[in-house]
Amino acid sequence: MKNFGIIGVAGYIAPRHLKAIKDTGNNLVVALDKSDTVGIMDSFFPECSFYNEYERFDRYVEKIKNTKNKVDYLSVCTPNYLHDSHIRFGLRVGADVICEKPLVLNTWNIDALQEMEKQTGKKVYNILQLRLHPTIIEWKKKIENGDKNKVYDVSLTYITSRGKWYYTSWKGHVEKSGGVATNIGVHFYDMLSWIFGSVKENIVHVSTHDRVAGFLGFEKARVRYFLSINSDTLPKEAKIAGKKTYRKIECEGEQIEFSDGFTELHTESYKNILAGKGFGLSEARSCIEIVSDIRNAVPTGLVGDYHPLAKLPLAPHPFKN
Repeated sequence: MKNFGIIGVAGYIAPRHLKAIKDTGNNLVVALDKSDTVGIMDSFFPECSFYNEYERFDRYVEKIKNTKNKVDYLSVCTPNYLHDSHIRFGLRVGADVICEKPLVLNTWNIDALQEMEKQTGKKVYNILQLRLHPTIIEWKKKIENGDKNKVYDVSLTYITSRGKWYYTSWKGHVEKSGGVATNIGVHFYDMLSWIFGSVKENIVHVSTHDRVAGFLGFEKARVRYFLSINSDTLPKEAKIAGKKTYRKIECEGEQIEFSDGFTELHTESYKNILAGKGFGLSEARSCIEIVSDIRNAVPTGLVGDYHPLAKLPLAPHPFKN
């Protein structure tokens, strides 16, 4: 049984990590969050020590460092811009680190973390759960066993509605979240690069506070994508059905259906990591490079091979009218 620590235990994604730690037969010894709304811990690890001040958390982790309760793994579930710092903390205290996506915001952060891995002898793992989804695995096999010279046409549409709170929170600030592409799209870009190879072309057609649309040319695919957090961009059929989320991936006109099967993927990720088969820094590099390039690109407008939804009228920022 391994001992875990977690930073960001009050966050949205933390329950999946708590469940994964428990389901893999391990123990959570210490947790940190500036918010103390953490009653969920009663359902998983009621005996876990909890701190809402980083300094006291740091002191406790150091205190138990040479005891049987030392932290073997640190799970990082904090806002995107803090990942790099919190990963470094874990490595410095002698723990392997499991970090939510996006691993970091820029590729140079990965370079520095690789140096820290060498210095500490510890490993950093990223949650890239779509690589473990049965449908995605089958899709990858189909491409690998198909025509070696074929370049596939792929369309990605992902709309996940967010309210005004989003823009007030850290997620609405590009310097903290990385923007829409990073915040809601990084796992899709990872999946696409895992299946279709390295990126040859990265063109951004539209990039605003609530959406991003562009074209990605991979070794084996031409991908048009549209990502949005604005409910007004939902297709008519989704609105009629009262849905707040719309996800569609098509390859050569055939829909790739993977709406189900997500619930246990964090636990599967933990199982792989604990077995020494997790996804490390090098595996995360491609998707971080993609989102970093998208963030820093100058949008071209509606020219070239763009996603049909890129033509939708743009919306004003809710707090910048």
